[in-house]
Parts: sequence; C-alpha cells; structure tokens
Amino acid sequence: MQKGSLVCVGTGMTLGSHISPLSRSYIEQADVVFVLVADGTTELWIQGMNADVRSLQPYYSEGQSRMITYKQMVAAMLAEVHAGKKVCGAFYGHPGVFAWVPHQAIKEAKAQGYQAHMEPGISAEDCLYADLGLDPGTYGCQHYEASNLMFYQRTIDTAAYLILWQPGVAGDKSLAKFSTGSAYREILVELLSQWYPLDHQVILYEAVTLPIQQPRIEQIALSDLPKAQMDLKTTLVIPPATVAKANQVILDKLKTLVTQEG
Repeated sequence: MQKGSLVCVGTGMTLGSHISPLSRSYIEQADVVFVLVADGTTELWIQGMNADVRSLQPYYSEGQSRMITYKQMVAAMLAEVHAGKKVCGAFYGHPGVFAWVPHQAIKEAKAQGYQAHMEPGISAEDCLYADLGLDPGTYGCQHYEASNLMFYQRTIDTAAYLILWQPGVAGDKSLAKFSTGSAYREILVELLSQWYPLDHQVILYEAVTLPIQQPRIEQIALSDLPKAQMDLKTTLVIPPATVAKANQVILDKLKTLVTQEG
C-alpha cells in the first residue's frame, strides 16, 4: 500500500448543520483539503478546520466542458496523494451523489495502490424528503437526471413520484453550459406530456445552504416549466398523476400462501 491516502467526505447541504463528526475529523486531520461546496461562506467555514484548504471552484470555466474541469480536479487531488499526503476532498451534499470527481478520484487512487474511500453526507435528496414531507416508501420514487431522461428511452410510472435533477441544464450535451434556455425546457415538457397532462401541478425545489434561508418550494403547472427560473441547484418534483393498479395475479398467489400457512 502506497503512503498517500484519499478520503472524500460530504459536508451536507446546510452550513454547519449536516456534517458528521467523522467527516469533520477527516478534514481536520488531513495534510491538504480540496473543497467544492455551495458558497464562499461554507468554504471559509471549512478553512477554519485546516491550515491547507484549496478550492476546486476555479477549475470551472464558462464554455469549457465540465468533464475537462472534473478531470483537472481529479488530477490536482491525486498529485497530492502521489506526494504521500493524507488528502481529503470535502464536497457539498453527499460526495457520491451527482459527483463524478470523488468517485473517479477514489477509483484511480485505489487502482494505483493507495488507500481511498468515501464518507456519506446529507444530500439534496435527503433535504427534499424532509422539506416536502415526501416519503419515498408511500408511492415509490423514480430519479433521473433531466438530460438523461431526454437522451434515452425510459418508461415512467405515473403512479409514483418522478424526481428530475438539474432541469436547469436539461438537454445540454456539451457539458459546457451552466443553464439552458426555455427552448430546451419546451422539449422536456413535450416529452413529459406523454405521461402527464400539461396542467399537472409540479414542484420546483431548492434546498437551503445557509440556516437563515428557506427552501424553495414553488408549485407550477407543467406547461409553465419553460419560463420558470431555474439553475443547477433546482430540482423538479412531479407528484403521481395516476393510482397504481393492483397486481391481482400476485395478490392471489400470496393469498394462497396465507391460506396454506393457516
């Protein structure tokens, strides 16, 4: 096993409220900490935990594919691992949710013989369940990145919740945009109208990053989605539009089992 090491931790969504004691200890004990969080205030907060905190934010560039940016971030983190340092990557939310960099950095570090692992954090999905009072076990939940839903043929269960992540950049194949316009969202609405009526009420959700904030919970008609204000942190929640149909064949088989057991 090589001397350097890597751990990627989640800081949660809300400043100071969501980080676990274990994740905080990894930040405090690291030789160098790479940070990618939601705002400058959270970054300053993490700087108070370690003397060598480096922001990954400057790697972003308008017009440059985010995949190039992500590879640069991975290279920067692994360079310090190769130097024999204990490296910690601190990422907002959960470091394994909509986060290519932590997964790839850990994968490469392990392949090169270094100790590397991930510690979970509270994600926007966790906050969504709490803020909207939504229990995924009641009707079920389907989760897709909005562009992924557009690019591939999917089968949607309209009796369950549909959660679409990053609708603000829906339809962007370049990975170079921080937002797409209404024309892209019109295509998304056209796709969704195969399963949902245009007057179906949907929810635009944004988790808070600072304790003084309130979550965005805005209900609109599906048809109004193209003109709605959205960015990378916006999530689209589509409630069920139909009622699940009973699977009578399975129910009858289960009933037979109960009768036999009785």
